[in-house]
Amino acid sequence: MKIFLLALSLAAGTCFAQTPTIDKIKKSGTITLGYVDGVIPFSFVRDVKPEGYSVELCERIVGDLRQQLKLPKLETRWVKLTSQDRIEAVRKGQVDLECSTTTRTISRQQQVDFSLLTYVDGASILVRNGDPLTRLSDFGGKKLAVISGTTTEKAMAKVLEKNRLDTQLVQVASRADGLSQLDKNTVDGFVSDRVALFAAGLTSANAANYRLINDLYTVETYALPMRRGDAEFRLAVDRALAGLYRDGGIGDIYNKWFGQLGPAPAILQALYMLQGFQE
Repeated sequence: MKIFLLALSLAAGTCFAQTPTIDKIKKSGTITLGYVDGVIPFSFVRDVKPEGYSVELCERIVGDLRQQLKLPKLETRWVKLTSQDRIEAVRKGQVDLECSTTTRTISRQQQVDFSLLTYVDGASILVRNGDPLTRLSDFGGKKLAVISGTTTEKAMAKVLEKNRLDTQLVQVASRADGLSQLDKNTVDGFVSDRVALFAAGLTSANAANYRLINDLYTVETYALPMRRGDAEFRLAVDRALAGLYRDGGIGDIYNKWFGQLGPAPAILQALYMLQGFQE
């Protein structure tokens, strides 16, 4: 029996030794979280501090981690990232978890691991109110702004090719940049995730000048990126998210950030329900 218990102890010790993120968090008493600013209502800065739907999910995860690891205190350090450098920051260990609107893809899983899914959205197009653009075919020979380095950029290029449209994709660095290009009439539309476009347009000084095309052209499944190959940390993150989905706490978070859009769509409710795994 003693030998058996010793073997279990050694096995547990070996497993823990292979958990670099949790080791780092326990030793430093700090977890480093990344965010992309300006992605309302998922991640943005107000009164100096990051906030939003994805940011709050990460904050809930930190609280759960504090309990899981039995830490009396766990500090949070936020690092501002961009859509272009967020995956690399996670891959290099500059942040432990990235909290914005990163779409989980197979190619990205070659570089980083992901949490359970946190949201489902799709790409749409924001246009100027007075322009007679109502469907994708109307954009033949026109210009569409798109944030560089995103899944939307790659997906829209394929959609345009499939529909044989000679639409030019104009790379921009951020949603603010995309809105600016739209305001200056240098592009005819701005393509990005629908909810983020809606929020960006709604909070813009020129909100009355925009409208959204009704169609969705891609499916974007968001998740939280983390260092690849750290199974214990991923399990801890997923345990926290599954608990939120299972006990209904996610409903309060959704209503706080998306309440003005109405109830969560059926596909998102199904996502929460299917991922509320039991312990």
